[in-house]
Formats: sequence, structure tokens, C-alpha cells
Amino acid sequence: MHLGIEGRKAIVCASSRGLGLGTAKALAEAGCDLVINGRNEQRLDQIASGLAAQHNISVIPVAADISSPEGQQAVLKACPNPDILVNNNGGPPRKDFKELDRQAIQDGVIQNMITPIELIKAVIDGMAERRFGRIVNITSMSVKMPFEGLDLSSGARAGLTAFLAGVCRQYAQHNVTINNVLPGKFDTDRLKGGFERQAEQTGITIEEAKRLSSEEIPARRLGNPEEFGKACAFMCSAHAGYITGQNLLLDGGLYPSAF
Repeated sequence: MHLGIEGRKAIVCASSRGLGLGTAKALAEAGCDLVINGRNEQRLDQIASGLAAQHNISVIPVAADISSPEGQQAVLKACPNPDILVNNNGGPPRKDFKELDRQAIQDGVIQNMITPIELIKAVIDGMAERRFGRIVNITSMSVKMPFEGLDLSSGARAGLTAFLAGVCRQYAQHNVTINNVLPGKFDTDRLKGGFERQAEQTGITIEEAKRLSSEEIPARRLGNPEEFGKACAFMCSAHAGYITGQNLLLDGGLYPSAF
């Protein structure tokens, strides 16, 4: 499908790997000029040069912690008037809630709730003035289906979802949408770390842990970042202007609900 966003300017946060990178690739294929972000400068530079050459677009890499004010300022300096903002950030590590101290809780909320709100505040009025804006927050299926040990991640992302549910309706009249994409189990480095822990604790191989996890999913496989990116890119497209305040669940059918 032709997405109608060639030449649009997009910021994709935490896009040096995983779901963020999958989204950056899909937007690049759609013809968007990009600002990509991550902490590994060398890796970002390689991705930027590759995408720019492959799709004949502008790709600016910004190596920074997007959770920090300085990181946000650097990204916004590289693209002060984005048409598309994809909020993404690493989640807190899996940990029993009783082990969380105040600082860890604050850090988790900053990463997964405060940071996307701050970025949205910085760009949304410009989007409204230009009468085009697509904001997509990569959250998690744990917002709808909590997982043990991911309480902080689930809580912060659920807070973001509720916070923006009212905000999105203030801007819909200006052709600015805010939606959330909720990944289930995708074949990324973050999930690989979970398989490694499971293998170490149970004595099985990493591949066996991966197979067992896949069998829990009706699709009988893990998702891949490329298909996630395609779905995210559609939510950023010219065709998605009548979709706002929604949570798109990409989980291979794992969440068992009719609604």
C-alpha cells in the first residue's frame, strides 16, 4: 500500500535495534526523512548510511539517551518540526516489585511515561498548525495483560496510555492522531535475554526456551521486527487520520479476548 507520507519528517526514538529499527526501516521504505536515535553511535551511523543509500532519503543519527533532557533536545534540534513521532524506549529490567526502590520506580516512569509526554508536548502544536501529525507510542501488551516481574513497565506504560486518551481527542480536529502499538512476544534482543535467563534457571537450551514460548502463542511463532514496523508505519500513514486514541495489539493472538 502506498502510505502517502513521502518526504514527511519522522523521529523514531530508540531505533538502533529491535522494534524501533523495524519501524525506522518501514518509514524509510515509505519515503520519510528520518532522525534515528540510540546510544551506540557507531551502530547508528551504519544504520543511517545504509537506509539513506537504499531509499534515497535523509537520515540523521542522534546518539543520546532519549530519557534525558539533553537527549531530547539533541533529537529535537535535529528535527524541530516532525510530522511523525514514534516514541520508544527500553523498559525496566524484569524484577519482583518488592525489590524496586524509589529511584528505580522513578527511573521507570521517566523512561516509559514522562519522556514520551515531554516529546509530544514539544511537537504537537506544530503538527496541529501544519494540519498533519502522527504520534505512535510503542508500549507493550503487558498494558492489557500484565506479566510477573514487569509491573513497573506495565504501570508506566498504562499511565501513558490513560494520560494520552484525553489529549488525543483535543487534537483530532487538526489531523493529528495519537495511538499506541502494543507488541507481544517479538524476536528481539530484549526477549533473547529472557530466554537466556530461563535456560540458565531450568537447564534447557536457549532454542528450547524459545520454542516453548512460541508454543504459547496461537500463531505458533514469535513476531519479527519488520512486520511490527509495517504495522507501525501504517498508523503513521495518510490513511490513518480517522484512527486515534487506539491500542493496536500485535501478539499473534496471545491475549485471549474478543474486545
